[in-house]
Amino acid sequence: MTRTPARTKAKELAKFLRTERPDYAYLKSVFRELRKELEIEVERPSARLPEVPTEEEIRAFYQQVWQARKFTDMVLIKTLFYTGVRVSELVNIRLQEVDLERCQIRICLGKGGKDRMVPFPHAFRELLGLHIQQMQQKQACYLFESVRKHKYSDRGVRRMLERYAVAAGITRSLSPHKWRHFLFTWLKAQGVDDALIQPYSGHESRQSLEIYSRLSLGEAQPVYEQTMGTFPIQ
Repeated sequence: MTRTPARTKAKELAKFLRTERPDYAYLKSVFRELRKELEIEVERPSARLPEVPTEEEIRAFYQQVWQARKFTDMVLIKTLFYTGVRVSELVNIRLQEVDLERCQIRICLGKGGKDRMVPFPHAFRELLGLHIQQMQQKQACYLFESVRKHKYSDRGVRRMLERYAVAAGITRSLSPHKWRHFLFTWLKAQGVDDALIQPYSGHESRQSLEIYSRLSLGEAQPVYEQTMGTFPIQ
């Protein structure tokens, strides 16, 4: 079957629509209804799954961190991996934003300019507390600061992660965001529902935003705590 050229068909339709004095919004509504009448589905590109490190890679990575015996690096990387925060958020955490009692960290002005609370495992509290005590003795303001009392930079943390990845023999590129994806992918693989992950991941989903808004970190944290007992890094 030969179709009428699109330009010709548009001119034919224009004769019927011109008397309506249509604007863009009206035309958009008309063609939305026209698609329904003709039962035409809108083709949407399939969402690409993020590239995520394997458990073997994360174990090999942390083995290098452990062998290096650099206490601050160890605390920083565990904080990053346990909370799933972005590097830009990690370097801006202030000491007073860590709640050791509740095992939570407040992320201020995260992506989209929003604040949120993120959990960390109860088993990590003592190690993190020792680090905080050391930083307080140095009169630091931020959770991670250099000897010159400058907060760590985004670039510096990325270089640290890259250095340990190379030492672990990981040849493919694994950006900090991919390590962040590992936590949320791993939690989901353990059967944790998206609606429990979202409150502290900093993600929003148009499809599930309504249900997410009904949940809080208080509801998510017990499930997180129980699940993290088998996380590849302890």
